[in-house]
Amino acid sequence: MPSFLSTYEPATGALIAELPIGDASREIATARAGWRDWAMTPLAGRVEVLHRFAEVVRGRAEAFADLIARETGKPLWEAKTEVDTVIAKVAISITAQAERAGTRFTDQPGGGRMALRHRPHGVLAVLGPYNFPAHLPNGHIVPALLAGNAVVFKPSEKTPATGAFLVECYRAAGVPEGVVRLLIGGPDQGRALAGHDDIDGLLFTGSARTGLALNRQFAERPEKILALEMGGNNPLIVWDDPDLDAAAALIVQSAYTTAGQRCTAGRRLIVQDRLFDPLMAALTRLIDRLIVGAPRDDPAPFMGPVIDNAAADHLLSGVGALIAKGAHVIRPLERVRPGLPLLTPAILDVTSIAERPDDELFGPVLQVSRAPDFADALDQANATRYGLSASLISPSHERYDQFWTGIRAGIVNWNRPTNGAASSAPFGGIGWSGNHRPSAYYAADYCAYPVASAEVETVSAAIPIGLR
Repeated sequence: MPSFLSTYEPATGALIAELPIGDASREIATARAGWRDWAMTPLAGRVEVLHRFAEVVRGRAEAFADLIARETGKPLWEAKTEVDTVIAKVAISITAQAERAGTRFTDQPGGGRMALRHRPHGVLAVLGPYNFPAHLPNGHIVPALLAGNAVVFKPSEKTPATGAFLVECYRAAGVPEGVVRLLIGGPDQGRALAGHDDIDGLLFTGSARTGLALNRQFAERPEKILALEMGGNNPLIVWDDPDLDAAAALIVQSAYTTAGQRCTAGRRLIVQDRLFDPLMAALTRLIDRLIVGAPRDDPAPFMGPVIDNAAADHLLSGVGALIAKGAHVIRPLERVRPGLPLLTPAILDVTSIAERPDDELFGPVLQVSRAPDFADALDQANATRYGLSASLISPSHERYDQFWTGIRAGIVNWNRPTNGAASSAPFGGIGWSGNHRPSAYYAADYCAYPVASAEVETVSAAIPIGLR
């Protein structure tokens, strides 16, 4: 068994780093030993440390963004926005913690008070994804630390260097070493962490396949908190004569930002029949202008590679399967450079496929279909086991009311992309997209549990009935 995990640049194949593989039991034991002192630290003290963390990240922003861009392949401009969200998460989480998990006292009739306080769970495991290797795990870790938990964080095996950089920022800010632990490794280390008796919960962001396996694993462990952020097969509907160039821009932002590697990416475009041809003309004009390239290319690319060649091969195979079922290629999915996972943005017309696979093709692939009426469009949009994000592009407020009422999703947008959800709102979906524990602003809900107390200073009680 190798003792080091190697990480490479998707855009070039160059080696970034080799990091020692860790031991889940050792990291959990260290966190278990350290969490009580952290939980006993006054909230104001934890807040101060996390403010320092934001400042540490701000001071290292350039190096952090460069590493994210190199390790994920995303353009440097996009990596910089990820670092900005890491910084912003602290202030948002402090506000959310006070609002959703703060302490409350209510006077009770007859004297005394009812108190509502929140307690940390203890040691929480965090499994991070590769598409946002800093922002998404940080979205779990910051509220978990605010609540008084210790964290054992395993970054994706495809982006371990970014995970290590993030943990070093916590350490530099003064978060005790026993409170944030880094576990480097692959699936074996992930399974060991998730299945360990000494964690009090697991906060997960990743694929539906892994999330479903974790859901089964935790089914007989109700004492452990499990928060699942999974994928999406997200629809956009275009209806009622919007500005077609603006609609095309929204579609491109939805489907191809981060090379389509977002759980909220627009996967399925459903178009009013009479708008189909003019919208495809506007969309293909824009897509043909998109630059695909390495993070620091000049001019800057709109999208970089997918994470590795295995992911590229999987996408090419998925597109091939759709073509075999009868999909018409409007724009093909092709490698830009031999041997590297740089792919062109693809569009497939799947209108003629009666039984469309409900698969999340995690990359720059957009499936489009026609709809004769809005009821059919809604039926197509809801024909998925997922339920994360959905968007309507239409000038009609009445149509949006129809859409909002009829669609099944945790994020429902109007004339906005399917992605780019606000950190000041809850983030999560239904079905195969999550287990009703939304993150972002609502992460405070699963990082602590409420304790209700009836409290009276004077001991006074009597039994008025039922005595001999």
